[in-house]
Amino acid sequence: MENVQLSEPQKELIRDTWQIVNQDQIHHGTVLFTRLFELEPELVFLFQYNSANFSSVQECLNSSEFTEHIRKVMTVIDAAVRSLDSLLSLEEYLTGLGRKHRATGVKLESFNTVGESLLYALESGLGDMFTSDTRDAWSRLYTIVVSAMSKGWWRDPEGQ
Repeated sequence: MENVQLSEPQKELIRDTWQIVNQDQIHHGTVLFTRLFELEPELVFLFQYNSANFSSVQECLNSSEFTEHIRKVMTVIDAAVRSLDSLLSLEEYLTGLGRKHRATGVKLESFNTVGESLLYALESGLGDMFTSDTRDAWSRLYTIVVSAMSKGWWRDPEGQ
């Protein structure tokens, strides 16, 4: 995993702020994806369920299938927050998740935009509590998570 370390104060900031955001995962996840689709509108086309072709971002965001995707994304974030003291334990899972995203056509570069969108959602959810220290802590955590996921782009399922 990425050799980025989180200090104890950063872990505490992440845990404290996540406790707030985690109270309404679907709302904050919707903010994240709304921002993502504003920054990279073409990503909406990766979310076609049961041959449903969404004619708009709003149609995608309002679908029950997409709500389930939001729930899954927020669960991964929650797992990372819960594992701050042992992030290495998530590496295999995150690498597999990266492989799944690659298979659906997600470009590795899009994770930069996802990171920006996550920070945007956190900032909008936390208001004044979203300090530069909070931004830095979450950016570091996101870097670690994406580093593990990106191995799914470069490794085949046998780990070669």
